[in-house]
Formats: sequence, structure tokens, C-alpha cells
Amino acid sequence: MIPHDLDQRLAATPGTVSAYVGRLGTPPAYTRQPDDTHYAASTMKIAVLAALHRATEAGTVDPDRPVDVRNEFDSAHPGAPRFGCAPDYDNDPVVWAHLDGTASLRWLARRMIVRSSNLATNIVLAHVGLPGLADVWRLAGARRSVTERGIEDYAARDAGLTNLVTAADLAALLATIAAGATRPGPLAAPEHCAQMLEVLRAQEHRDCLPAGLPPGIPVAHKSGWITGVRHDAGVVLPADAPPYSVVVCTTADPAADGFDRATHDAAARRLIADLSAAAWQGRHG
Repeated sequence: MIPHDLDQRLAATPGTVSAYVGRLGTPPAYTRQPDDTHYAASTMKIAVLAALHRATEAGTVDPDRPVDVRNEFDSAHPGAPRFGCAPDYDNDPVVWAHLDGTASLRWLARRMIVRSSNLATNIVLAHVGLPGLADVWRLAGARRSVTERGIEDYAARDAGLTNLVTAADLAALLATIAAGATRPGPLAAPEHCAQMLEVLRAQEHRDCLPAGLPPGIPVAHKSGWITGVRHDAGVVLPADAPPYSVVVCTTADPAADGFDRATHDAAARRLIADLSAAAWQGRHG
């Protein structure tokens, strides 16, 4: 499914590049270092979304009830001061326009995915809890991925608490959501999994996996990036072939000689798009 020259490009890319390509419920057609851990960046928001739908189904949260939009959160590190998000580190001014007002968890979760809002993420996470995310990873069959803190919880980060993903675990989580939309599965009822897929299909950051697909091809995905890190994880939904997962995680060392953030990020986005294009070409294989 993946041409040899593209595989060689992945192998030659500085840092760690992990990839997973495969149809749902079958062994992968292609992998490269699928179990290596990467800092999650915003891909952890998929697990937050799933945790919200599980809590909704369990009746422990009402996703349509207005909740306070406050930029103050408990740290995951016991005894640490409360923390907040930086507006200039966020990707969604629309959520910040609601600061000190209210919004529904359903709307916040959508902004968390489609615009990758950090503020929305931490608000939803405060309502579903870190144990809820641990349940999501476990039920999806993840082996190495963990979500131990919220975004910008620097006290927890400095104490060693982190958010990690692997390409294989992200593929498993997305496959569990996609398969669960058509039949009962371990995460949530089909109606909830279908709603998750719809939100993931609406993501507006489309410069990685979608850039390698023909216009209009639906892909339910979530990207994530910080300096030295660029990921995208999705399920492509062709009309002429079974759905398939594509996940690419790239991590480089910003302290390495010659590292340039813009150059690395552009190259990583091209690499992810090219792998997505190759997977599309091989979708009938």
C-alpha cells in the first residue's frame, strides 16, 4: 500500500516518525514504529471527546446544560496552584469570547475538535475527569497511550505527568469509534459514536491527512502540533472501499543542530499528506 520510496523518506526523516495504515478490524497494511510513544499534543482531544459521550450515555453529565466558561483549572499535580490557558497559544478566539459566560459541553467539545480549542478542552476535561480518559484508552485497546494532565498544566508536566500517544493506539481508538457507529461496541452506543465521527469529520485544520485526499472525501480526524511535533490521526470513509485508518506521528528535537520550526512543520505536513495520498491510492488493495 505504501511505495518503497515513501517508506524510505519516513525512515530518513530526522527524529521519530510513526505510521499506521489499515482497514478497520483487520491487521494493518503498513506500519512504521507504531508503538513508539510521542507527546500527544492535541490528538488527546479525541479521548476527551469519547469520555464526554461515555459520561453523557451514563447520565453523569448533561452535554446541553450551560456550564461556566472559566480559565482556571485544578492541576493534576497535588498541591500545585490552579492554572489557566494562554489566549495566544489557542486556536479558537470564539471560545475565548465566551469567557466568564456560559456554554454547553456539547458546543465546547465541538470547538475542541474542529478548531482545537485548548480552553474548551480543559473545561470539558474538568467535567469528565482524567479517570474517564483512562477508561477510553483501556476500552479502545490502547497499550501505551496515557492522558495524565490538562493542556498547559505546567506544574504537572514538571512533576513528570504527561500525555502520550502511539500511532497504533490512535488507530485503535478511531477504529473503535468508527466501528461503534454501526454496531454496539465497548466505548459508547452507536448514536454516540456516530456523533463523534460527525464532529471529527468537521475538523477545519485540513493541511495534513485531508491534503493528500481528493476533494470531498470524508475523513474523521484530529491533528496535533507543537514545536517539533506534528501528528494527524483519522479514519478515511471512501464511497468505493471499506473505511481505513491513517495515523502519522512525527517528533523532532527542537534542540538539534539546524532545527527550524517552520521548516520542520512544513516538511512534516507534506510527509503526512503524501502518506495519506499513498494510502488512498492503495485503498482497494
